[in-house]
Amino acid sequence: MLVILSKEETVTDIDRPALERVIAVINGKGGVLKTTLVANIAGMLAASNFRVLVVDLDPQGNLAEDFGYSEDPRNDEGKSLAAALMLGTDPVAIRGIRPNLDILVGGEHLDTAAAGLAAMQGKDPDRSKLALARALEKLAPEYDAVLLDCPPGDELLQTNAVAAARWALVPVKSDKSSRKGLTAVARRLDAVLSVNPDLDLLGVVLVDVGTGSRRIIREARMHISEMFGRDDVTLNATVRHSEATAQATRERGVLVAELDEAVRNGPTWVEIRRGEADAADAGPRTAGSVADDLQAITQEVVARFVAAEKQEMSA
Repeated sequence: MLVILSKEETVTDIDRPALERVIAVINGKGGVLKTTLVANIAGMLAASNFRVLVVDLDPQGNLAEDFGYSEDPRNDEGKSLAAALMLGTDPVAIRGIRPNLDILVGGEHLDTAAAGLAAMQGKDPDRSKLALARALEKLAPEYDAVLLDCPPGDELLQTNAVAAARWALVPVKSDKSSRKGLTAVARRLDAVLSVNPDLDLLGVVLVDVGTGSRRIIREARMHISEMFGRDDVTLNATVRHSEATAQATRERGVLVAELDEAVRNGPTWVEIRRGEADAADAGPRTAGSVADDLQAITQEVVARFVAAEKQEMSA
């Protein structure tokens, strides 16, 4: 809620306890598996009986492909979310995309919202940063976790995400160029501390890791630890590279664990060779490995925010 005291003074009154399980998955670079992490962490949490809300802040709306709701008549291409950001209306989530999992969908209308926030920024900077936080205040308490899929390019939508979040989870590739992008992410987090002093870094996730990359991973961990001044900043689990799995999940509109189950229950190579089944039904065998990686990431994410909550309660 925003209380206007005068033209010179603005006070924000955001219900931060209501947002204590909001996690922004953010990196200014594209192609670092932000959407993949959001979709699959959310799916695994929901399968473990967490009530989960996913917020797609990307004008490209790629979560629709991951969850398979592109053709769903309820997919409004971000219209409801855009109205909530610009006008303060209550956003309407698509319920039951998976059991225990709802989505505030994104899409092309978020470009309009970004323009509206930019216009608002000159008149009321704090209000332009806190539009998403206000939109989530009422919704978030219904859920055990809220995951925000941040766009790679739009500064104000990214800022709104971290201004609403309790935690930031940052996926990054292990190469030197990608690691440099973490500096920009750190600046983005610091920039909203004036309106969101509760924001903290949940961790950095190394993604798209190739086989035989132990030395590269070790060096990346050292570099990231030096950058943030914390030895524990990088999650232990990583996500390996598998183009075949990524392509298959998007084409079928399923999550990696769902693809893995389909592969395990699908035809054998003998049945395919005999002509008793179609090879296209089999799916990539790498799905199981990637599903294991994402399960490990999910478990570590939960362990980290639960440990932090216990520490806060005992303080």
